[in-house]
Amino acid sequence: MAKYWVVFLPFGVDKVFGEGINLLDAAKDLGVGIKSICGGKRSCGKCKVIIEEGKENLSPITEPEKRLLSSNELNRNYRLACASEIRRGNVSVMVPKESFVEEQLILKEAKAIVFKKNPAVAKFNIELPGPTLEDLTPDFERIKRFLKEKIGVNVKHVDLLVQRNLPEMVRENLPMRRKVNWNLNVTLYDEEEIIDVESDGDERVYGIAVDVGTTTMAVYLLNLLNGDVVTFDSLLNPQIKHGEDLMSRVIYCIENEHGLDDLQKSVIDAINESIEKICREVGISKRHIYEMVAVGNSGMHHFFLGIKPDYLGKAPYVPARRGSYLIKAREAGININPSGYVYWLPLNAGWVGADNSAVIISTEVLKEEEMTLAIDIGTNGEIFFGNSQKAMVCSAAAGPALEGAQIKFGMRAAEGAIDQVKIDEGNYECYYKTIKDEPAVGICGSGIVDAAAEMFRTGIVDKSGRFNTSLEEKMERIRRKIDFGGEYVLAWREETGIDSDILITQDDIREIQKAKAAIQAGARFLMGKMGAEKIDRIILAGAFGSYIDKVSALMIGLLPECPVEKIYMVGNAAGVGAQLALMSREKRAEAEKIPDLVEYMELAGSKEFNKEFFDALHFPHKNPDKYPIVKKIMEKR
Repeated sequence: MAKYWVVFLPFGVDKVFGEGINLLDAAKDLGVGIKSICGGKRSCGKCKVIIEEGKENLSPITEPEKRLLSSNELNRNYRLACASEIRRGNVSVMVPKESFVEEQLILKEAKAIVFKKNPAVAKFNIELPGPTLEDLTPDFERIKRFLKEKIGVNVKHVDLLVQRNLPEMVRENLPMRRKVNWNLNVTLYDEEEIIDVESDGDERVYGIAVDVGTTTMAVYLLNLLNGDVVTFDSLLNPQIKHGEDLMSRVIYCIENEHGLDDLQKSVIDAINESIEKICREVGISKRHIYEMVAVGNSGMHHFFLGIKPDYLGKAPYVPARRGSYLIKAREAGININPSGYVYWLPLNAGWVGADNSAVIISTEVLKEEEMTLAIDIGTNGEIFFGNSQKAMVCSAAAGPALEGAQIKFGMRAAEGAIDQVKIDEGNYECYYKTIKDEPAVGICGSGIVDAAAEMFRTGIVDKSGRFNTSLEEKMERIRRKIDFGGEYVLAWREETGIDSDILITQDDIREIQKAKAAIQAGARFLMGKMGAEKIDRIILAGAFGSYIDKVSALMIGLLPECPVEKIYMVGNAAGVGAQLALMSREKRAEAEKIPDLVEYMELAGSKEFNKEFFDALHFPHKNPDKYPIVKKIMEKR
């Protein structure tokens, strides 16, 4: 039987299928949700798709399609997925939003996530009779009664701030304030509490999802009516001035009387500034943002909520709370609707926090049979290994080197950052690319991994990470430094935007080795505990994990070896998980179960981890047989 590639956009997923399969069945196989009320019987017309390429490779248009699709749609290459069979060649298919099952969020290089759109916040427009001498029901009870009788919602209470203003609010736009009928927009939280009442007919409802990272934070504004991400903002975590790593910040809290207050205030102020910026950009009122869902590691969780972190930083590294946390926005100090809420997803244990819970619900690794290694690469690297049967997690202190910190010319991924590096193995010349093709001003995470991999591949550094300074006689880019080992020039002063050569130094290489060894050793430690010899697939999450070159990551040993085609880079999966928890109470319920389903493994004091770490300090590993792909590349050098 002939086989052909089928690609589904905008999800970016593809697979080889045998001749004769229809596009609806192919979509189901790949986890792409397409509406099909009739179950593929060609009668409902809901499974519309657009053929981007290869329309000639499909079966002819059927009579049901001619009946259910308009002439305009047929001219624009619309087909019904259930009636379109693969006959002759490859096909590229676009799924329009109207055909999505419920709502779907897309992870880069991964399948679409199908979920029920069911946020905790809902706004209802209601018209109800006001009080009369014959009906003296008080204002709150009047609204409560109407919601139960007409909408079927059993409201239990009203926020105090709303209650205080309720008499004026319900009568605000009424002539002489005694018109019989009230026309109101009532906003509920979890169908139990009234958190806003408006008489102006404004139906806008927004939420904020925040990934509070150790080094960087991401803030997303979502329209809760349709699930769309309206805009987002990325910013540095201002706590970094008190230490680039988590333990430095814990120590700052312990040694300074107001240390915890400082850390809490700085991160909340930064989030509020971001919200202010977003509201100006989009032109909305903060009043119409009713909830913020936050994720972050255990340290960020404690700092944000003002929970004493002292014992999280001491053996046995126990957080003060594991379960999720729901708090009024005004109590948290977050400048959205003060009657709204801030919700933190649950932690797992130790330093594995709510961001890991968010990664798990967004990648759906607990629903798969494949043994998956999922790594959220950041200053605090959180590592998951397992499947639907059994799973473990751990936290590896990778430090901020892979995000540009502690590297001489390291920087965030911004304009002018070197993000790709290639070195000619013949003459050791460097070829690089910068973000937006601006003059080089530094090097970001993906460029750092490329540079280390290329320097190892070409022999500029050996497997131990030491510079081969004998090469300085062959190439002026390689320079010996008596006190510092060696350095390699990525960009010459005259081509940069900072009036200086941009270098990778011996100290930089050492920082990269420590960071990558922590990640690799944590992964191998979990594999050992699970008795697993191989990995079926690897998922790389986090902003850094979105852009690194897979081969470069294997070359330096950032990851255990895995076929390149089975390494998926999914972007900020923690941020996507926060969005899912904001938009779906069902997804939130999934997250609540994770601490009991995933076993936490503490690395501190582990002899197995320490051995793995020291072996992993080498490029790519002390034992090259663990990396046959890299071994073959090096043998060809």
